[in-house]
Amino acid sequence: MNSSEPGGLKAGIIPVTPFEQNCTLIWDSDTMKGAVIDPGGDVDNIMAAIEKIGVDVETIFLTHGHIDHAGGAEELKSRLKVPIHGPHLDDKELLEGIEQQAQMFGVSGGFRNAYPDKWLEEGDVITIGGHEFDVYHCPGHAPGHVVFVDKNARFAHVGDVLFNGSIGRTDLPGGNHEALIRSIKEKLLPLGDDISFVCGHGPGSTFGHERLNNPFLR
Repeated sequence: MNSSEPGGLKAGIIPVTPFEQNCTLIWDSDTMKGAVIDPGGDVDNIMAAIEKIGVDVETIFLTHGHIDHAGGAEELKSRLKVPIHGPHLDDKELLEGIEQQAQMFGVSGGFRNAYPDKWLEEGDVITIGGHEFDVYHCPGHAPGHVVFVDKNARFAHVGDVLFNGSIGRTDLPGGNHEALIRSIKEKLLPLGDDISFVCGHGPGSTFGHERLNNPFLR
């Protein structure tokens, strides 16, 4: 597991599933309370990381409803006895079709349809280990994709909206390239060049670096 410390938080990346998705464990180093973001699968590995670090996981957050981000959410929920929050209601169909997505991609591993305890909307504020994250609805990669931004720590979890040198796919059901570019340019980049982010796959970056160097944003 790779870890970093944005602001007053600690974040650890747990690569899961054949899609090499960045399941993210975020926690406060003083209270050790935290959350799991996007448990796509390989729940045994996620549980091992939680136990090794000693995080008291309070909730599970989902950025969107694709199998590699949400396929292990229900199993993790039942094992940790914590609620699932997010994504936006517009991803309900995706979450209820995770098992169908597994068949479509030809993958196995106990992927289950997910049923959030609370949907998230633009303007919501969620708390992870005492740290407040603003919720932004950023459709384009998926209709109900949300992004979490801790403005005080200058840190964001952007799921599959934005990557280091790239952007999320828009050729999957519900994808929309124009909407994705609007989400990035109108909602994320104005938050500040100094915000660092974890994304759904690969290494993170900063909004400023992507604004200047990402070929999809020129």
